[in-house]
Amino acid sequence: MTRTNLDIALSSAPPSPAQPQIRAAADDIASADYVARVQAAAEKFEGFFIAQMLRQMRQSSREMAGEDSVFNSRNGQEMLDMADVALADSLAGRRAFGIADAIVRQLLPPPPPAAAGLKTSTAPVASSD
Repeated sequence: MTRTNLDIALSSAPPSPAQPQIRAAADDIASADYVARVQAAAEKFEGFFIAQMLRQMRQSSREMAGEDSVFNSRNGQEMLDMADVALADSLAGRRAFGIADAIVRQLLPPPPPAAAGLKTSTAPVASSD
């Protein structure tokens, strides 16, 4: 198990009554369930954002359309609204706009750094010869 910055800070700080709760919160953040919930919420937010953007686009189209246009019929509007929501969900599932990825990066701790290849031989790296 790798030590995070929080583990190092907690081990070097004087004991406090809140330490068990902080450690439990840190363990929860690292749990797979938390990661899955963050990713699902981020995807839903991206879908909501895209749907709002499409809704505004359709509203502008309706205002500019003529009276006999398909954009002004009530049935056409409802069908386009449902299609926009389906399109938004599909795009969000693919993370097409990158909004969900940005949210996930902000809410999840960074992955632990990969172990660097350390020198194992006894030969000097540089010599003064």
